[in-house]
Amino acid sequence: MVSPEQISTVIDAQKDLFLQRTSFPRESLKKVQVHSNFATIITGLRRCGKSTLLFQLLKKRKSTALYLNFEDTRLAGFDIKDFARLGDEIKRRKVYTLLFDEIQLIKGWEIFIHQKLNEGYIILISGSNASLLSRELGTHLTGRHLSYELFPFSYPEFVKFRKLRFNEKSLEEYLFCGGLPEYLKTGTGDILNSLLDDVLMRDIAIRHNIRDFSSLQQLSVHLMSNICTPVSAKKLEGLFGIKANSTILEYFSHFKDAYLFEFVPQFSHSTKIQMRNPRKVYTLDLGLYSQNATTFSDNLGRRLENLIYIHLRNTLKKNLTEIYYYKGKGECDFVVTEKFKVTKLIQVCYKIDDMNFNREYNGLLEAMKELKLKEGIIVTFNQTDFFEDKGYKIKVIPAYEYLKNELTL
Repeated sequence: MVSPEQISTVIDAQKDLFLQRTSFPRESLKKVQVHSNFATIITGLRRCGKSTLLFQLLKKRKSTALYLNFEDTRLAGFDIKDFARLGDEIKRRKVYTLLFDEIQLIKGWEIFIHQKLNEGYIILISGSNASLLSRELGTHLTGRHLSYELFPFSYPEFVKFRKLRFNEKSLEEYLFCGGLPEYLKTGTGDILNSLLDDVLMRDIAIRHNIRDFSSLQQLSVHLMSNICTPVSAKKLEGLFGIKANSTILEYFSHFKDAYLFEFVPQFSHSTKIQMRNPRKVYTLDLGLYSQNATTFSDNLGRRLENLIYIHLRNTLKKNLTEIYYYKGKGECDFVVTEKFKVTKLIQVCYKIDDMNFNREYNGLLEAMKELKLKEGIIVTFNQTDFFEDKGYKIKVIPAYEYLKNELTL
């Protein structure tokens, strides 16, 4: 139980910090809609700027609001009975816009939100775990919520934030820095180390009652060190003290829900074949890779491929677009489908030369012929070219140009 006085004190203390948020406008601000009859839900990686986006939405509406982050240690012990006390505090302050961070930590939160929606309040919620929010939304708030995802700064946002230009220099900087706002402001690498630990402990281990934190941590570092490569639970079975591949699959799911890693399936018209084949692993921030991977090289090719994945993931149309990789005799990095129809084929190669040209070109061309698409793209660090073969057109384009011009799918 938390006393009414304590709730009031925490709200006042958090308000000052909340109002100090940066005013740098996020691209997602244009997409998020706020309606009185719907709870607006924003999920994303921890520290990617969700609270800042809430502030910007509030500022855009020019209204006062009550803000409360439920991860505050002063709210330890808050339970479903305390929502009545919070409701009294809301009435006392005479506000009609409510902004909540990590409210899903409190059992029964969705009942409280449903009640406040019925009372006409405008509600915005942010959280760092997709499934824990969606699970309750599906039971008590079906049809009464609008869900959005927020990611770390995209490359275009990074360029704007740092006041740079779209060129090789800014692209290389982004490949190493990533897009997490706190790190970009300070340059302190420890922020990215502690972030990984926070995600593993607070968003995964504690919430899913995982006692073997060391194995979870070792698996995460292994995946971080092997981005852009196929992984399978079966091949990882027995490593890091994890004996069952079912446990590894559960960890994969937790990583995805916490926006730490994503796993891209091999393209196939058969769902069974997709499930049987290894998936390629990607991280959603390259700064996390720079700071936490155990690697002895810069891995520029992997960084660039992961960047293109982040871009595709950031701009895909939710529930309509899917991302795969293609593997036949050759390989193609990304197959993008929309409503089950292939719309884009993208190959990524840091630098095309005599040693790799046939592999990259033929892999893309094979995918184009197999999937019946006449145009394909090879994204490079700084090269430009164009090829045509019997009606099949392949454009070679620098990543900074591709990311600048292709902001939506």
